[in-house]
Amino acid sequence: MGGKGGVRWMQRWPYALPNLMSALFLLWSGLSVILFLEETSESFKVKSDSGLRIGRWVHRHIFRQNRADQAGYTAVPADEWAATATLELPTTPTSANFEPYGAASHDANKSPRQKLPFRRIWTRNLVITLFAHGLLAMHVGGFNSLWFIYLSTPRFDPAHPHPPSFKPHGLIRFTGGLALPPPRIGLALAVLGFIGITLQLFLYPKLSHRLGTARSYRVFLALFPISYALAPFLSRVPSWAKSPAGASGPWVWMAMTVVLFVQVLARTFALPCTTILINNVSPHPSVLGTVHGIGQSASSLTRTLGPILFSWVFGQGLDIGIVGMAWWTMSAVAVVGWVVAQGVREGDGHEILLENEVKKVDGTVRRLD
Repeated sequence: MGGKGGVRWMQRWPYALPNLMSALFLLWSGLSVILFLEETSESFKVKSDSGLRIGRWVHRHIFRQNRADQAGYTAVPADEWAATATLELPTTPTSANFEPYGAASHDANKSPRQKLPFRRIWTRNLVITLFAHGLLAMHVGGFNSLWFIYLSTPRFDPAHPHPPSFKPHGLIRFTGGLALPPPRIGLALAVLGFIGITLQLFLYPKLSHRLGTARSYRVFLALFPISYALAPFLSRVPSWAKSPAGASGPWVWMAMTVVLFVQVLARTFALPCTTILINNVSPHPSVLGTVHGIGQSASSLTRTLGPILFSWVFGQGLDIGIVGMAWWTMSAVAVVGWVVAQGVREGDGHEILLENEVKKVDGTVRRLD
């Protein structure tokens, strides 16, 4: 298993362990979804789910937990009167009001649920929100990949310059990364995670509630271009170690923490807000799943293109002696995303009324007959 220099298979495949851990977490998540996640949408419920049956067997025989074969879901009461009425209802299965999970309503007068046609979902607010959402995913995904590349990129060495005969001068003509070894890159990751968790727990709930979702989204998107524009200047922060050794010293880590704080602060507010906005700009409740699917597809596409584009620009910038070219390109994309986001308005998830539908708006009832 091990040897004088350590574990043999880890020496042969040094990057295997973190990938195996990631695969284990993903496998656990996938099995949890297959075995224990129940469908709540009436439109897609099936009578028999083999995954849930296996999950119940696991609960009974492995975890020693007795679970009901069928779970029950009820709507959250709209007001205190409805809540009181709910508490006063008989709760025994013999009651006439009892309806098993998944049972269809027997109200003959109840009209079938209407669905908004696909061609009508493309409202102005939805298109603008999707565009802003895609740009956000593009530069956030680009940062996640470019940051680690930049941290590990060799520093500029005057004795062996790249490109040849290059000499840094001016505000933008400088090159080289920080040449951090893997342990220090791990420390940078820890700083990133610590800042994110702290802001998410203590700052986001209060400030987002005060500003509102759409306003928080528009305000904090403006921080992304600032963090991206500042990132390459870490190469010019005074370091204790001379090139080509990795950058070190308090000034380097203080500057890195400032850049990360600005970026993570923006991300802490922007990512949850964009998810809420995608939910609220759905023009009709019947197409909520469709809108989320379109949003996920758009973000997945741009999240794939972002790292490819910005990494390529980063390489081109190193070849001409401008390490900040990719960062400033990403900053420009973030500026465009901020400008587009100024047109985003928070909807109510029911902008379009179909025939015979009613909706209460500011205490008044709207109806389309």
